[in-house]
Amino acid sequence: MKEIKELVEYIVGKIIDKSTFTAAIVEDAEKIVVEVTVDKSNIGKIIGKQGRVISAIRTVVSAAAYGSGKKYDVSVEEKA
Repeated sequence: MKEIKELVEYIVGKIIDKSTFTAAIVEDAEKIVVEVTVDKSNIGKIIGKQGRVISAIRTVVSAAAYGSGKKYDVSVEEKA
């Protein structure tokens, strides 16, 4: 679980400055969600055109979690 969060932090950190986002793990009954909270000015970089960047991040996370028996998802939220 910690490895998946670190993977998401690494990928997002390569796209935007590390000081402009935070990542947290939220466990649900059926899946584990890595919530990435991003500044309003950078949220478009993480989502990408037509959601391609966040879709790619989710694909990488799914591949990394394969075989663990757990479902992972990545959500992006704007900092308040």
